[in-house]
Amino acid sequence: SGNVYFSDVPADTIYKWSVSNQLSVFRTNSGGVNGLFFDRSGNLMTCEGDHGRLVSITPQGNVTVVASNYAGLRFNEPNDLWVAPAGGVYFTDPTYFGHAVVQGGEYVYYLKPDRSAVVRLVSDTVRPNGLVGTPDGQTLYLADWGATNVLRYSINRDGTLTNKTLFARVKCDGMTLDAEGNLYLCENAVLVYDSTGNPIEEIAVPERPTNVEFGGADRKTLFITTDSGSLYSIRMRVQGATNGFVVTNQAPVIANAVITPAMPTTNDTVWVTARVTDDVSAANVTLNYSTGAGGAGSQTNTVFLETMASVSSKPWTGGNCNNAWSVTGSAIEQRGGANYGAGNTNGMEFKNGTTN
Repeated sequence: SGNVYFSDVPADTIYKWSVSNQLSVFRTNSGGVNGLFFDRSGNLMTCEGDHGRLVSITPQGNVTVVASNYAGLRFNEPNDLWVAPAGGVYFTDPTYFGHAVVQGGEYVYYLKPDRSAVVRLVSDTVRPNGLVGTPDGQTLYLADWGATNVLRYSINRDGTLTNKTLFARVKCDGMTLDAEGNLYLCENAVLVYDSTGNPIEEIAVPERPTNVEFGGADRKTLFITTDSGSLYSIRMRVQGATNGFVVTNQAPVIANAVITPAMPTTNDTVWVTARVTDDVSAANVTLNYSTGAGGAGSQTNTVFLETMASVSSKPWTGGNCNNAWSVTGSAIEQRGGANYGAGNTNGMEFKNGTTN
C-alpha cells in the first residue's frame, strides 16, 4: 500500500508514515523492537531485542510470539529480519544495546516457514546486523557490522545458505533492494551497489542512516531512518523491490459498487460488481440494502454476510472461510462461481443469504 512502518528503539515505539503524509503510532511498549518486515498475510514481523524474541503482529494489533529461544536459551537481542517468499524468516541476533550474549556468540538464524523450528545458519559472524533477500528467494545479503563486511549467500530449497562471498567492505547497518537489483547500504551515507558489487551511487543524509526502505503509493520514495531519530525521504527514479508477494493495506476499501437489482429481496439473485482493495485485515464482508430515506419507516436488510473467522492466510481464501473466495487483481470474485458476462468479470453473486 506504500505506507512505511519504522521503529524508534529508545522510545520503544513502532510508527507508521502513511501515503497521505500522516505520522501515527502503531504500537508502544514494543519490547525494544528493531527490525520490521511484513509477511505475505499482512502480519508485521518484528525483532523484540529487550525480550529476545520474534513476534508477529496482525493488522488488528494481536501479538503472537513466533520464536523466543534456540537450544533452550533465549536469543541475545534479535536485530533485523527478512521474510522469504516461501515464508521462512531469516534474522540476526547480535547485541548492540547492552544485552548479555546468552547464545555464546552473535549469529544468524532461520525460522522455518511452518514455524516448527529455528535453525542456526551462520556462526562465523562477528556482529551481524541488517539483511535482505532477493524477490526470487535465491540470494541473501548480510551485513557483518563487526567485521566491516557485507556478505552474499545462495539460498537453498530448504532455506540453508551456501556459496558465501564477500560483496562489499562496508560497515553497514540496515539495507534494502530496488527493482533493478541494486543494494542500498546504510553507512555514513546510503551507499548503492549494483548486483555485481560495483558502487554506483551515494546518497548523502544529514545524520547517520540506520535503515532504509522504499514506500509511497508508487514505491518510488526512499525512506531513511537515522541514529538521531529522524526520518528522511527522497524521490527515486526506480521502485523498490517486491518481496515475492504483495501485501495490501490494513482497511478494506470498496469502490464503484453496482448492485442489480437495485432493491433486491431474499428471493433475488443479487449481482454486485465492485473493486475491493486493501483487504488484508478484513474480518468479514456484508452486503446490505436499504429502503426509505432514513429515519422512521426505513429498513435495512442483510442479504449476505461472509465471516472470515481467524484466517491466517490472505482473506477471501483458505479453509477457515465460510465460503472460499479468490482474488483477481484488486477485485474479488466467487471461486469457481457464477457465469460472469464480459462486463461483470468482478461480479459476486448472492442468493438467499448464501453464495450460489
